[in-house]
Parts: sequence; structure tokens; C-alpha cells
Amino acid sequence: MRLAPTTPKERNLRQSDFFLLWAGAAISIMEIFSGGLLAPLGLVTGILVIVFGHVIGNTPLALAGLLGQEKGVTSMVSVRFSFGIRGSHLFAVLNIMQLIGWMAVMEIVAADAMDTLTQHLFSYTNPRLWIVGIGALTTFWALSGERAWRHLNRIAVTFLLILTAFITYNVFFVFESPLSFHPPGHLPLALGLDLVIAMPISWLPLVSDYSRFAKRGSFWGTWVGYFIVSSWMYFVGLISALSAGEAMPTQAMLVLGLGMPAMFIVVLSTVTSDYLDVYSSAASWLNIWPHARDKLAMIVAGALGIGVALVFPIEQYQNFLLWIGSVFCPLFAVVITDYIVKRREYDVEEVLREMGGRYWYRRGFNPKAIAAWAVGLAVYWLANYLGVGSSIPSMLSAAGLYYLIEIRAIGRRNY
Repeated sequence: MRLAPTTPKERNLRQSDFFLLWAGAAISIMEIFSGGLLAPLGLVTGILVIVFGHVIGNTPLALAGLLGQEKGVTSMVSVRFSFGIRGSHLFAVLNIMQLIGWMAVMEIVAADAMDTLTQHLFSYTNPRLWIVGIGALTTFWALSGERAWRHLNRIAVTFLLILTAFITYNVFFVFESPLSFHPPGHLPLALGLDLVIAMPISWLPLVSDYSRFAKRGSFWGTWVGYFIVSSWMYFVGLISALSAGEAMPTQAMLVLGLGMPAMFIVVLSTVTSDYLDVYSSAASWLNIWPHARDKLAMIVAGALGIGVALVFPIEQYQNFLLWIGSVFCPLFAVVITDYIVKRREYDVEEVLREMGGRYWYRRGFNPKAIAAWAVGLAVYWLANYLGVGSSIPSMLSAAGLYYLIEIRAIGRRNY
């Protein structure tokens, strides 16, 4: 792994590869769990929120990937174009934090599911062992390298799609109709929409780490692959929660009699999603420290994920999703806007050159981008406090402000 742009020889991923890559990322116990959180909205409203939220979240995700495909650089390097080199370091740190947090959350939920299943099947319980085992397997998967995970991902995702289709089929024939259940609890519609949008948005800081290997088709492969399968996972979680009366999908799997298949789904789906976090943690670290060893960075990231998983309070998951949305919605709204406005001015060699010494304060940060991001961040939490939905106002305010600033600056230069 390196910061330099990918070579033509390395660009070997096609649209089908991106479809499978992001389908694999979407097949996750966390996506099913998140869909279960929407149960208070009811079946019809929940489905509408799932579809609408994914349309909103998937579009900037796929657009951000285009920058990686065109310039051949990682996500955090692409942030340098708009925020400056030192500015990208700030967001690389925030990205590493969210990626390690995602690893921990995934491992906690997967370990809880596995522990429930092994208690039911074998009368054995040891959730900490499952956290360590799943975390170690994920790290090994990431260390296998780009070529190996391309083939491993195809096999795993195909298998997972078959198993998930089997679960979906059984949900409708074992459970009563979800329409007959009264939605438990209360969830504001705007908050439910934010919980859906936050999921694809959480992948924004990773997407170019993979689209830089694109020969073609990263936009539609990413958009369609993640949209179809993530929406499907949310739907399975929604109807399972409405039927079983709780968001955690493990009990639903036990009711369906899916003991061993459920264990495969939990482990494989966690690995196919979590290894992206391990790999991209290393990519973000290399953006800060280009001469670091990428495999060592992956091992450290994997170990930190396991460590955090052993102490993280899973009841804070909803707040964790909102924190991700608040940071990365306005961030990539600025990145995409800058790409649209100044695309022809992008110079990869310039942003790869470390500008240190006494000039860092002049050339390391783009204060206009930082200001637009800060406004978007503030709008997100204000909208959340008012209960009117945060993601769309945050992205529009950050993008709109930055666009106005840049258009005015371009006008002055031309004048």
C-alpha cells in the first residue's frame, strides 16, 4: 500500500467487482440490527425510510469514489485537494477513530450473536473469546492483500447472499405477518432517516481506498451493490424486529431454526465488512505517516479494534452513528463540491508532496473548507436537537457555503 496513484496495471477492478465488494460490506449483522431499530416506525413507513435514506446516502458515497477512480489515490489523500495536507491529517485521525469504533461495534454484536447461538446449540458461553477470534480473523483477511481479498470476497459474498435469501424466505413462512404486530417503542421519523443515511455515509472515508483500483464502473457498481443489499439487510432487520419484538436479530434466527447457517452468516458477514475498516485504517495512517509499514498498521488497527470491543458500551451505538454522520456528512459534501468546482485544477503530485517546515501554516490547511465543514457540523447537531433530520441540512449547508466561497474566489481571480 502506498500514497502514490495506482498504476494502469493495478487498475483491474470492474463494475462487477465493486458490486460484490459493496454487497459484501452491506451483508452485516450490524445492518440487520440497524434495520431492527426502525421497528417503531412500522412496516410501511420503515420501508420508505430505508429506501429514501439509502438513495440519499448512497449518492455521495458513489460520487466520492469517482475521485479515487479518476486520480488513483486513497480517500484521505483525496481530502488533501480540498482541505490541504495538514487538514487531511485531522480527518485521517477522525477516520481512524471511527474505523476502530466500527470494528469494535461489529465485533461486539457478532460476538453476542455467536455466544447466543453457541449457548443454544452447545451450552457454551464465552463472548470475549468470540471478540478476539473474530477480530483476529478480520485482521488476517485484511493482511491477505488486494489480489487475495478480491477472490475471497467473491466466494464469501456469493455464499452470504444465498444464506441471506434463505433467511428472508423463512422469515415470511415462520413468522406471522409483520403487519399484525404493534411497533414497539417510539422513534422520530427524522431520527430514523438519519440512522439509515449514516450507514452509507460511514463508508465515505473508505470508498476511494478501493475505487482507485478501478478499471471502470466504480460509481454504479458501488451505488447499486450497496443500495440493493444494504436495503435488503435493513428490511430483514425491520421485519425480524417487528415479528420477534426486539432489534437484535439472533433470537429471530433461533426461532427460524437457523443454528449453523446463522453462525456462518455472523462470522463471514462480520469479516467481509470489518476487513475494510482494518485496511482503510492503515490507508489513513499512511496519509499521516507515509513511510510507515502498512501491514504493521493493519495489525495495530486490528488489535485496537479488539481492545475497544472489550470495553465499548454497545448501548451507545445510536450516538456513535450520529457522531459519524455529523463529522463525515459535511466533510464529503465539501470534498465533492470542491471536486465539481475545481476538478481541472487538481494536481496529484502537489498534494502528495509533504509541505512541512515554516510554510505549513500557509499551505497545509484550507481555512475556507474547514469553515464550511464546521458550519455543516454545527447545523447537523442543531437539526438533531430540533428533531428535524440532520444529514440533509448538514450536507446542503456545507456544500452550499463552500460553493459560494469558491465561486466568488474564482470570479476574483478571473477579474
